[in-house]
Amino acid sequence: MSDAPGQTEITFRSDITVELVRASASDADVVFAARVSTAGEQSLEDVNADPAAAGGLINYLMRERHGSPFEHNSMTFFVQAPIFVWREHMRHRIASYNEESGRYRQLEPVFYVPSRERALIQVGKTGAYEFLPGTDEQYDLIDDQMKSACAKSYDAYQQMLDAGIAREVARMVLPVSIFSSAYVTMNARALMNFLSLRRKAEGSHFPSYPQREIEMVAERYEELWAEHMPLTHASFVKNGRVAP
Repeated sequence: MSDAPGQTEITFRSDITVELVRASASDADVVFAARVSTAGEQSLEDVNADPAAAGGLINYLMRERHGSPFEHNSMTFFVQAPIFVWREHMRHRIASYNEESGRYRQLEPVFYVPSRERALIQVGKTGAYEFLPGTDEQYDLIDDQMKSACAKSYDAYQQMLDAGIAREVARMVLPVSIFSSAYVTMNARALMNFLSLRRKAEGSHFPSYPQREIEMVAERYEELWAEHMPLTHASFVKNGRVAP
């Protein structure tokens, strides 16, 4: 979006991006970690074992909620999401975070605006509700008002920076719809905990009602994780998506 001549070009997005930048994660990691309890140093022989032969062990650990064998792996994601998503995400203190800083760099004028596929109307009581599509008028209102407010706030931010005001002060005028980026590192056990709370999925033993935008992050995490640990992921789903 381009505003009046001379004003900063504003970008509006309805997507959230998640990229797996590094992974040391496989089903075999679960196997050797579990077998040390009975095999001691002989479990070293299982470090590169074929995990397919140990699917039953993985499922047993998941079903009985023996969680620690699922911690001996690591995945690092690069995530671009609006600030209001990061507020929810960072309540999960089972991950490591490093986020870009509005104190040390000028924040880019990139803002989140919901797409027309995003449901708008909350029906039901808190903790047991659903969202339904909005009307064309409601979507038009969101589009007009959010874009106008974001453009105005970023213009105020820019004016303060141009006047020599510190970035850490000027950023106070920006809305929580502005994008921020961060590296997020966690193991499979932590990720399962995140997914159990941040995805509304069929077959879940404990129903969850996540905000759609953080569920978008969770969906991408799950897709990438399942590629690296397919047996563990399948067992997680089979056992009601309960974190061990």
